[in-house]
Amino acid sequence: MLGPMSRYLFETDEHRALREQARRWAAREIHPHAHAWEEAEEFPRELYRKAAEASLLGIGYPESVGGGGGDPTHALVAAEEMILAGHSVGTVVGLGSHAIALPPIVAHGTDAQRRRFVAPVVAGEKIAALAITEPRGGSDVASLETRAVRDGDHYVVTGAKTFITSGVRADLVTTAVRTGGPQHGGISLLVIERGTPGFTVSKKLKKTGWWASDTAELTFDACRVPVENLIGVENAGFLAIMTNFTAERLMLAAQCVAIAQLALTEATRYAREREAFGKPLMGFQVIRHKLADMSTRLAAARALTGELAVRHARGEQDPALAAMAKNAATDTCSYVCDEAVQIHGGMGFMREVLVERLYRDARLYPIGGGTREIMNEIIAKARGF
Repeated sequence: MLGPMSRYLFETDEHRALREQARRWAAREIHPHAHAWEEAEEFPRELYRKAAEASLLGIGYPESVGGGGGDPTHALVAAEEMILAGHSVGTVVGLGSHAIALPPIVAHGTDAQRRRFVAPVVAGEKIAALAITEPRGGSDVASLETRAVRDGDHYVVTGAKTFITSGVRADLVTTAVRTGGPQHGGISLLVIERGTPGFTVSKKLKKTGWWASDTAELTFDACRVPVENLIGVENAGFLAIMTNFTAERLMLAAQCVAIAQLALTEATRYAREREAFGKPLMGFQVIRHKLADMSTRLAAARALTGELAVRHARGEQDPALAAMAKNAATDTCSYVCDEAVQIHGGMGFMREVLVERLYRDARLYPIGGGTREIMNEIIAKARGF
C-alpha cells in the first residue's frame, strides 16, 4: 500500500519524510521566484548553500564526504518533490548538476579527491558540472576529440565541450578527454577547475527550455591540469562514463515523471475551473478521456522508472532497462505536456502559464542523456534484435 504522499511502490516512511522535507523547502525557496528565475535564465548562487543546509544536496552521498547517505531512490523522490512544489525544472536541474558530475569521483576517485572535489559541492560551497558532449561529437562518446597529453606531472588539455549544464558557473568540471588511442579505449576523466589558465566559458547558450539552468560551451586551450586530478585509471574512463549514463537516465526519467505529474495536475485544475458552453471543461467527455489517457501513461512510466530505481539502488547495472525507462518516461512527458497545453487552449500558449513552460522543458528529454534513437539501439542490442 502507498502511504501518504507516496508515488512509488518502494517508498518507506523515510522516503515520505524526505518528500515532505523537499516539498516544504521548494515551496518556500523556489516557488515564489520560479517565474522570475526562469525569465532571468539564472537562479542565485546562494540557493546551493540553502539546499545544502536543508540536507538536500548530499542525498545519496556517503557521510565521509558530508553527504546524508541514502541511495538513488531517496535522491529520486527529493528531486521529484522539488519539481512538483518548486514549479521550476530549470532551477532543480541546475541545483542537481552535481548528480552527474560527482558519481565517477565517488566511485573511482581517491579519498583525497573525494575530500577535495565532492565535499565542497555537497556542502553548497562549489558547483560541479559534467563535460562529455563536444561540438562535433553529439552522442558518439567514443569519438570525442578533446585531447589530454601527459607532460610531466600535468596533462595539457586542448579541445571544446558543449551543452554543459551549470557550465557557466561551475567551479570544477568532470571532463572526458582522450589520453590514448582512438575510440573507447583511449578515454579518461579529468577534473578541470575554474581558474585553470586556458579554461574559458566561451559561450552561455540560449535554450528552448530549462531557462533557469545555465548551459555553456567550454574551451580548453593548452590547459595544464595536474595528474592528481585524473579520476581512476588512465584510458579507463569510458566504462565510468557508461556506468554514469545509467544513473543519469534514471534521473532524467524521474524528472520526466515529475514534469508529467505537474502538467497533469495543472490540466486537471484548469479543467475544473474553466467553463465553456455553460459548464466546466471537466463536464465534457473528451476532456475527461484526455485526462484518463494522461493518467494511464503516467502510471506506466512511473512503474518502469520505479523498477529501474530499485534495481539501480541494489547495484544492478541494466543499460537496456535504463534506456526503456528513459524512452517511456520521455514519451509520456512529451504527450502529457502537449495534452495539458491543448486542454488550456489559448492560455496554454501564454508564457505566464506553467504548462507552456513545462511543454518547452519537456522537449529536451528525448535528446539529453542519449537520444531516443540511441536508447532504441541499446535496447535492440541487449535483446538480440
